[in-house]
Amino acid sequence: MSIEEQFNHVRNHSLFLCRNLITEDFSLQASEEVSPPKWHLAHTTWFFEQFILVPNQPDYVVKHPQFNFLFNSYYNSLGNRTARNQRGLMTRPSVDEVMEYRNYVDNEMRSLISKKETAILELVRLGLNHEQQHQELLITDLKFSLWHNPLEPKIMDIGEYLDIQEAPWVELKEGIYEIGHEGSGFCFDNELNRHKVYLNACKISGTLVSNGEYLDFMNAGGYENPIFWHDEGWAWVKNQAQKSPLYWGKQDDRWTYYTLDGRQVINWEAPVAHVNFYEAAAFANWKGMRLPTEFEWEAAHKEFSWGSRWEWTNSAYLPYPGFKIAPGALGEYNGKFMVNQMVLRGASVATSEGHSRPTYRNFFHPHLRWQFMGIRLAKSI
Repeated sequence: MSIEEQFNHVRNHSLFLCRNLITEDFSLQASEEVSPPKWHLAHTTWFFEQFILVPNQPDYVVKHPQFNFLFNSYYNSLGNRTARNQRGLMTRPSVDEVMEYRNYVDNEMRSLISKKETAILELVRLGLNHEQQHQELLITDLKFSLWHNPLEPKIMDIGEYLDIQEAPWVELKEGIYEIGHEGSGFCFDNELNRHKVYLNACKISGTLVSNGEYLDFMNAGGYENPIFWHDEGWAWVKNQAQKSPLYWGKQDDRWTYYTLDGRQVINWEAPVAHVNFYEAAAFANWKGMRLPTEFEWEAAHKEFSWGSRWEWTNSAYLPYPGFKIAPGALGEYNGKFMVNQMVLRGASVATSEGHSRPTYRNFFHPHLRWQFMGIRLAKSI
C-alpha cells in the first residue's frame, strides 16, 4: 500500500468507526480519562496540521486558529489548551464543522504528500500511527461513556469476547536476549534503542487468563484479602469498593458485562478484560505466580498467540539505554510520561489493523482499566 493509500485508509477508518453514532454521541465524555469522539476526530486532524502542514507548507493557511486551543492534547510547548476534563463541554465547533476541518486538512496533506519528500513522509507515518492510537481510544472511550447510559446502546461488534485458544506454557531459557525495535519499519521512539538484557529462566503461559478463572479469584475472596494486593492496590479496592472487572454486573443472578454490542451474558471461556495492574498482579499472587516482565514477554512472544488484550507486565515504563527525546514539541510524545506508569505488551481487539508489533510498548497508570487490558501469567523456574 502506497503512503497515499495508507493516508486515505487511516483517515477514512476513523470516520467508519463513527458510522453508527448520533450527533449527541460525538460530544460524550464520562470522565477525565476519556475523550469525546468529536475531539478525537479533530485532534488527529490538528496533529497533521500543526506538526506537518504548518512547518512544511509555506503557503498553508490555518483554517481555524482557535482550534489550537481546543484540540491540543498535552503539548505544553504549543501553548494553552482546553482542560482535559472539559473536552466534552465544547458543543462547538459542530460535528459538521469538524468534518469540514478534516476535509480541508486532508486535501492540503495530499498535496504535500505528493511531493514525496522523505523527511515529510516520515512525519506522515508518525501522524498515521498517532491516528491509529486514537482510533483505539475512540472505541474504548466510547464504550466507557456509553456504559453509563441505562439504555445500553449497541454501537458496533468488534468481537470483544471470543474464546481463548488454549496453548502450552512456554519455557524461556536463561540467557542474553536482544530487546527493542530493529529494521527500517516504523516504530515509536520509546521502542529504541535495541539493546541486550539478561533474563533468568522462567515459564510464561501460552494462554491468557479467562473470565472463568478470574471468577474463581473473585469467589475465593480475592477482593477481600489484602495479602494478594500491592498496598496502593488494596487502597484502590477499598476506596473504590471494587468487586469485579470493569463493566461486569449481575442481572437475575447471572453475571453479565456491557459491550459495544450491548449487554451480554459473560463468556467464561473468553479472556478477561478491563482489569488494572493492581487486579492483574493480585490475581497472579493468588495463583502463586507473577506477571512477566516486558523483556520476558518480548523474548517469548513468538511462542504464544497475542493480540486480543493488552497484557500487563511487571515492568515500569522507563527509557531504554540511549533513548533521546526528540527536539521540539514532538519530543513530548513519549518521553515525558516515563514515570509512575506500567508497560503493557501486545495489542487488543480494538487495535487498528497494522498497528501492532512485538516491540510496541503501551503504558498506563496502574489504576486504569478502561482499555482492553488482560492477564498473562509467568513463573520463575
